Amino acid sequence: FLSLVAEFCCGFFVILILGNFWFLAVLYLLWLYLDWETPCAGGRRSQWVRGWTVWKYFREYFPIHLIKTSELNPNHNYLLGFHPHGVLVAGAFGNFCTDPPFKNLFPGLTPYLHIMPIWFGCPFFREYIMSAGMVSASKASVSHVLSNKGGGHASVIVIGGAEESLNAHPGSLTLNILKRKGFIKMALKHGAHLVPVFSFGENELFKQVANPKGSWLRNVQEKLQKIMGFALPLFHARGVFQYSFGLIPYRQPINTVVGSPIPVKQNLNPTTEEIDQLHALYLQKLKKLFEEHKSNYGIPAHKSLIFE
Repeated sequence: FLSLVAEFCCGFFVILILGNFWFLAVLYLLWLYLDWETPCAGGRRSQWVRGWTVWKYFREYFPIHLIKTSELNPNHNYLLGFHPHGVLVAGAFGNFCTDPPFKNLFPGLTPYLHIMPIWFGCPFFREYIMSAGMVSASKASVSHVLSNKGGGHASVIVIGGAEESLNAHPGSLTLNILKRKGFIKMALKHGAHLVPVFSFGENELFKQVANPKGSWLRNVQEKLQKIMGFALPLFHARGVFQYSFGLIPYRQPINTVVGSPIPVKQNLNPTTEEIDQLHALYLQKLKKLFEEHKSNYGIPAHKSLIFE
């Protein structure tokens, strides 16, 4: 959905350049230059956009639900690790970029969904995603959110990133996380409490062409991901009036479970050992969260998370 909107926005910008409205394109480029750092400085959210009625229907289509397991004190800042990436990241968007799910369950907290910086280079589209509460996934952006002195800010980071989308097959429980420790370091530097989040059903929305590790397709996808910064999973789902083939996601329930916070004491210069220790604790809490709730969402008892 976001890709389609981005393509439309880019197409509209090209029309402005080629048409009789080139001066509007020039003015927008000037605005883009002056506003370039905003995605790294908290963005520019709009409660009006976040409250659009269309998002209610978007959440009800799957449906998407946000499950609270513990209180999050708004006097603290939090770093929420979202898992898994899936193809669409529908749970992250539906729960953290639209109102009122998060707002009702965690009053006093403002969520910021961090996404790849490349999206903020798309004309007009950047204005829309910032209005929904999305900001850059750069270190500067995360630091800006977590450095709020009064607390009440929550950075939401899809830890597995684009690489993990290549594992987004129905039934897959593989998470790219063993080498991803940057979010741990950020939490320590800012004293932000860590919160594991697992979105059950995220990998069930699409069927992806088989791409086991070592296959020619996976090798090509991984090379393209390194070059472009984002992955290109080959997927399909249902159509508008038929269920056999199309790009509309399947209507599968998405239940995003927010775990209990892991208290983190600020450490401006954490050692490698301290980062590894907190990372191990985070993995332990994430696995515990999954095990405690998997039976509620159709995951067989013998299935467990796989960390790569």
